[in-house]
Amino acid sequence: MNALAKKLGLSEDLAFYDVYSLDEPDLLAHIPRPAYALLVIIPLTAAWDANRQVEDSSYTRQEGNPPVIWFKQTIGHACGSIGLLHCAINGPAAHSILPGSALERLRDDALTFPAEAVEERAKMLYDSQPFEEAHKSVAAMGDTAPPSVAEGDHLGQHFVAFIKDEAQGHLWELEGSRKGPLDRGPLDDADDVLSPRALDLGLRRIIKLEQDSGGQDLRFSCIALAPRSKT
Repeated sequence: MNALAKKLGLSEDLAFYDVYSLDEPDLLAHIPRPAYALLVIIPLTAAWDANRQVEDSSYTRQEGNPPVIWFKQTIGHACGSIGLLHCAINGPAAHSILPGSALERLRDDALTFPAEAVEERAKMLYDSQPFEEAHKSVAAMGDTAPPSVAEGDHLGQHFVAFIKDEAQGHLWELEGSRKGPLDRGPLDDADDVLSPRALDLGLRRIIKLEQDSGGQDLRFSCIALAPRSKT
């Protein structure tokens, strides 16, 4: 993700960090605060799927433009890259986008569309050659071979980005396969995306759905976008 962020044009003043715990200070101490975004990969359990369907069936788009930029995903098997995009172009991280970069162009172009122009904004991203090239350039990085298309579908994993907007100070849940950006509620000025309240409104809410249903699949992995450590 750090390699992809760099290729797209996010300043190296920011970096993604592995999150080893949600509540143990010693295991969170390596992450500089405030953390600007949280990117989570989590399995689509029956309980979460049912909750998503209820929310999506009654989704109402806010009047005017929300204080976040959201992309509907129409690019197959790019949910991680779109999750990174949601992290990088929203909230305080947007101030670290390099001038003239692919990220700057994508953000500026996205802002020309009203919130209701979901398909038009998605097509703009779909047609972005720099985004496609950056995604392909890092897709095979790492120690594990990437899954085939069929294997990827079978895994049923979803990337979800959580960010705190600067205009209202709310936590937003951003995922390209939903109906739109989801406002999860207000945060205090001192809260960041790893604060207890933000986690309760975001990732822990998903975990609790599984626990309350009696399910046993509590797997997830997440990384946080934050200022690069000086040490």
